[in-house]
Amino acid sequence: MAYSDFTIEEVKARFKLKFEERQDLFSSVPAIKISPMLRDTLAENTPLALAMNTEKARSELMIAPILLEVRRRAGEEVSLFSGADFNVDPEKGLKGTCDFLLSRSREQLTIEAPLIAVVEAKNENMKGGIGQCVAEMVAAALFNERKGSPLPAVFGAVTTGNNWKFLRLSGTTASIDLAEYHIKEVDRIVAILTGILLGTAG
Repeated sequence: MAYSDFTIEEVKARFKLKFEERQDLFSSVPAIKISPMLRDTLAENTPLALAMNTEKARSELMIAPILLEVRRRAGEEVSLFSGADFNVDPEKGLKGTCDFLLSRSREQLTIEAPLIAVVEAKNENMKGGIGQCVAEMVAAALFNERKGSPLPAVFGAVTTGNNWKFLRLSGTTASIDLAEYHIKEVDRIVAILTGILLGTAG
């Protein structure tokens, strides 16, 4: 079993998690002005990615530019990984490749302090991506604990490129944000991800 095999039911049962779905996790996070570079990039890339309508196109043309903007804003203490192997506990199914990981560490050669897992929803199925995302969040929390640097919470996002939904894992409680953010709200999406990394959101 790997991250991508987990459903919501399986991740709840295997890791004895409680799901909360009635919280608006980031409503208090104000939008921030995104860079002209990201605005121009998305203006050009988004219609093309949607026309191509493949996961690879959405990942490269929509999701990656947003995460690069977040990395720039969060500063040098943040690293970004794309398509990285993250084998934390294979016996528990916590293994496989993560679409994207954002880490609160400047180390780019190896994953050191994973804080946010970003999962690209397969076949544009947001709900289907939640199980995978939570499994990656469980792995991130376990990884940090084993490194001797446990965090109060780790976070995740499931996205089609066009739509984004955020999650938080604290202990055995997985909170699913009520809100879903559209690419037109990229100023909110960037603000939330940056705030999580800087410790000002979530």
